Amino acid sequence: MRDVPVPAAPSPVPARLPRILHRCALLCGTLTLVASCGWATGADGEGSGPPPGAPTGVTAEAGSATTVHVMWNAVDGVETYEVYRGGTLVEEVPAAERMVDVTRLRPSTAYAFTVRARDADGRPGPRSREVRVTTPAAVTDDSAPTRPAHTRGRAVGSRAVQLTWSAATDDRGVVSYDVHQGGTKIHSVGGGQTAAVVTGLRAGTRYSFTVRARDAADNVSPAGAVVRLTTPGSDDGRVTAPTDLRAASRLTDGAYHIDLTWNPPRADGVITEYQIHLDGRPATSLVYGDDAPRERAEYSFYVGPEAGVTHRVRVRARLSDGTWGGFSAERKVTTGAGG
Repeated sequence: MRDVPVPAAPSPVPARLPRILHRCALLCGTLTLVASCGWATGADGEGSGPPPGAPTGVTAEAGSATTVHVMWNAVDGVETYEVYRGGTLVEEVPAAERMVDVTRLRPSTAYAFTVRARDADGRPGPRSREVRVTTPAAVTDDSAPTRPAHTRGRAVGSRAVQLTWSAATDDRGVVSYDVHQGGTKIHSVGGGQTAAVVTGLRAGTRYSFTVRARDAADNVSPAGAVVRLTTPGSDDGRVTAPTDLRAASRLTDGAYHIDLTWNPPRADGVITEYQIHLDGRPATSLVYGDDAPRERAEYSFYVGPEAGVTHRVRVRARLSDGTWGGFSAERKVTTGAGG
């Protein structure tokens, strides 16, 4: 803080001057405290930004007598989300996921849930607003609900679709409906609802959805009819494509390998699956777990013993919505000729 010179005041000193100086001292102390916080200035002198914000749009729906489905909106710059039941951490999920089923709960019990985001540096943000839900009573039931009928869907803009269906029936009552995209559960709504909006999709992309009913005993119905939709607009793939792909050949034990490195796309969440195309065809898929690369990714694969063969390679990533992103720029590499 710049010192501001105070001109000599004629005597006597005004009565309010000590109060002004006291306020300045308090302000300086506050600014010093803020500047000392780890997120104000990075070690290299550059501001690293504040921790993540609190997740918004948090909802909780009972999925059965012993499960609750918690969902929330995405937060920028997040590595993981933490889901709390009261003050207890019960689930931790990667940034690509914005929903979780909390299991092993008690029937006929009220619960309160909050969600907190944590960034790649491990800094937690504030918790979301609290949402409350009560699980239904336990029942003895071996019969699954009927499948939801008359499933329909329509695009709502280029990044969302609305699904509707007719209510399923069950001898004890339907507690919730699960929405699946392909083979993955992506959404859940209460048993009294017969519609859902799925967001976070890509423009110009074809999707398949099904709906299943669930009762309090966790019996799940067969899937309703498949709803196939294509979101309007176009997606040239550039935003979702890996970047800076580099390829080089390497001779090891009398055979050639191709070494690849690339930057993951700046997509929502951490990318855990890639597909490598060689000479226009899928060659292999890479599936990572918790060790998925956040910065530079790399992979090597065998291409044969013959020198002077030119290959074309490119890479794409599977995104958090289950679809494949755009291809990276194609690279040519000749065995025995380096990169």
